[in-house]
Amino acid sequence: MQPRTPRRRAAAVIAALTAFSALTALGTTQAQATTPTQNVVTPATKFYVDPHSKAAQQALADARNGDIENAVNMAKLASWPQAEWFTEGTPDEVRAKVGKLVHRARAVGRTPVLIAYNIPGRDCTQYSSGGAASSAAYRQWIDAFAAGIGTDKAVVVVEPDGAALLPKDCGPATDPTGELTAARIADLAYAVKTLKTKPRTAVYLDAGNVQWRPVGDMAQRLLDAGVREGDGFALNVSNTHPTDYNARYGTWISKCMWFATEKGGPADSCAGQYYSAAAPNDGAPGNAVSSTDPTTWHWTDAWFDQHVGTPPTDALRHFVIDTSRNGLGAWTPPPGKYTGDPEAWCNAPGRGLGPRPTADTGVPLVDAYLWLKIPGESDGSCTRNTGGTIDPEYGIVDPPAGVWWPDQAHTLARNAAPRLTFNR
Repeated sequence: MQPRTPRRRAAAVIAALTAFSALTALGTTQAQATTPTQNVVTPATKFYVDPHSKAAQQALADARNGDIENAVNMAKLASWPQAEWFTEGTPDEVRAKVGKLVHRARAVGRTPVLIAYNIPGRDCTQYSSGGAASSAAYRQWIDAFAAGIGTDKAVVVVEPDGAALLPKDCGPATDPTGELTAARIADLAYAVKTLKTKPRTAVYLDAGNVQWRPVGDMAQRLLDAGVREGDGFALNVSNTHPTDYNARYGTWISKCMWFATEKGGPADSCAGQYYSAAAPNDGAPGNAVSSTDPTTWHWTDAWFDQHVGTPPTDALRHFVIDTSRNGLGAWTPPPGKYTGDPEAWCNAPGRGLGPRPTADTGVPLVDAYLWLKIPGESDGSCTRNTGGTIDPEYGIVDPPAGVWWPDQAHTLARNAAPRLTFNR
């Protein structure tokens, strides 16, 4: 048998992408023949795959350049569902764009995953800064977003970092009166409630990640921001922390919210990833909770066993976890390399895709593993607080936030854990 030439291999990759698109279309008649379910997310839910995604385009570009290994990996990546981000636009524009997406998903019997990311004062003027000009403008935008969904199925993640990074967290001069923080909380609550008025929309309010806010703090923020009006919350968006760490963190948050609302206990008394009153806390090794040492988290579990017990499963809020870049876990820079914040979350080098998107997680409170951060899109022009413009981990100026970065996409696919395969 003759070895394939680069041109023939490129043609094979293009054929694979064409077949993938055909399979996606074939799902239309099969899915439409079934009776719709009232629950938006069940273990049987299939999420929408965009056949024209950036990964699909990259696969074609790599194939034409004769880079067959990366082309195949990009074709595999393109076969898996990823979220669609909505970050700007007028109400009319967002209504039209959302409507177009949910229509395409409905045509193939799939559920799209959307991210609303337009809160005023977004990201504390950092890499992903922006957002609506005012609360009034934001609410009009959310109204239009919801109108675009209509009666179609959708999963919406509301405002990554919106509750975990409130205006009061941006610095002492940002919100001295608390007015901006109060407005943020009210805007988040409005978004959750408005989106949830749509009959087939699941709504998850973002809650940061396991290495950020303490359990009690995050639980109270979610309650204040109206999480009970939606389906639950989202974790690890655009981050790399392990899936099982976030699953434990999310379970604690759910139990803490139940503790605060049903048993009248203050949420800030809940144990978490940083501290547990159930631990001896006497200075002996392993006798205090460490956020970076899960072997100590049994002290947190012990506190919940003592004070919360076993709440009814249907009384606890569910959550979803972003697994788009956490296959190899979080990045830890070499000791002593950086004197300031190394921005471990920002374009973390050498990472890999994590567990594949699915609603069949096998974890009671985890509704889905999702690729919320689009694999291959930059987090921003990270500098590791070195004072320059170059990212020392890559030796270049990183692309701006949200811009497609082929090298990063290739790395994530190559380092995928579990190994990347075609979605069948």
